[in-house]
Amino acid sequence: MKRVLIITYYWPPAGGPGVQRWLKFIAYFKEFGIEPIVYTPENPNYPIEDVNLINEIPTGIEVIKLPIKEPYRFAKILSKKKTKQISSGIITKKRPSIIERLMLWVRGNFFIPDARIGWVKPSINYLAKYIAQNPIDAIITTGPPHSMHLIGLALKRKTGLTWIADFRDPWTTIHYHKSLQLSNSSEKKHKQLEAEVLQNADQVIVTSPNTKIEFQFITKQPIEVITNGYDTNHEIELKLDDNFSLVHIGSLLSGRNPEVLWKVLSDLCEENEKFAQDFKLKLIGAVSNEVIVSLKNHQLVDKAEVIGYVSHEEALQFQHNAQLLLLIEMNLPETRSIIPGKLFEYLLAKRPIIALGPKGSDIEAIISETNAGRFFDYEDKSQLKKEIADSYQLFKEGKLIINSRGIEKYSRRELTREMAETINKNL
Repeated sequence: MKRVLIITYYWPPAGGPGVQRWLKFIAYFKEFGIEPIVYTPENPNYPIEDVNLINEIPTGIEVIKLPIKEPYRFAKILSKKKTKQISSGIITKKRPSIIERLMLWVRGNFFIPDARIGWVKPSINYLAKYIAQNPIDAIITTGPPHSMHLIGLALKRKTGLTWIADFRDPWTTIHYHKSLQLSNSSEKKHKQLEAEVLQNADQVIVTSPNTKIEFQFITKQPIEVITNGYDTNHEIELKLDDNFSLVHIGSLLSGRNPEVLWKVLSDLCEENEKFAQDFKLKLIGAVSNEVIVSLKNHQLVDKAEVIGYVSHEEALQFQHNAQLLLLIEMNLPETRSIIPGKLFEYLLAKRPIIALGPKGSDIEAIISETNAGRFFDYEDKSQLKKEIADSYQLFKEGKLIINSRGIEKYSRRELTREMAETINKNL
């Protein structure tokens, strides 16, 4: 059994997608000869929590913790609401307030690469002593927050152990990076740290093909794509919604506001009285004020149910109940590499997916290969409208089904097999 130290900021009771990836790998690791040791903060400032996930931590897993001091705790003095939004990635695009601009400037220029940088030095000292007393075979860091990778970088230099850097999202090309109001020197520092991590890790793991292509311009170290996935260890009631429900799971941030979709739905309601009567839009997760305003402008408020954040189990149930599942990504070149974790759970739900994103998105390839729905870019208004209208007709006929294929490769167990093989080949 190979002992592997996993350094992660997100761990139950953290909610949201950041915690899912490594919680699920760890659940299956021992089947493949990997004994995980988890290192995580003792008192983290998670923007959202899901206490139910504590029950998913496998028994017998060693979890070591160290206190962390986070600036978000003090930023709440200025604005508790804005602090929670910024730490969740919700950044106002239109006319941000003076407080928000100040908080973003401080966050971007004083805390590089992120607000958890203060945990790096204490963690290096603590883990160096731990490793000296408790031999391990490899170190894995997962980010964001990318300060976790700086811990791995230092431990690599101190111990010479195999170090694998897992990027759940890109670093300097993530969509919100430009919103941090970085000075030239701060931007340069980000790129320097990114290059140091990528060039010194023994193995880099990414979650999408476009991120691999991006990183290949920075490093010659091996890069492997291991996506997120779905887990089957959940009890789901199989009962479809009675109405024609379009369901979106996850945050709809300021930049993720698909005006073209709202326009299409508004037009269909206006043109077809029966559609208007049957249609229901369900938004599960944080929704920015800009999205609410857009729904009002398109006369969709009475058709929309803004439910907010729910537990992971509840989110899965909403997915399985949906008539259509919505997957919406920002219309930006830098989001082509983002494959939301919910896509894989959508595959398991086996309900038709309508995805909207930038041209060249990695999402399109997965939906196409699995025959799980349709992908549209933001210029495809007429085709998007036709797809929803056709889906509604199939709904009325009781024939709205999907015949997906090849989704087994995205099961958490199969992906853990891939991860274990990657770890072993680096030892």
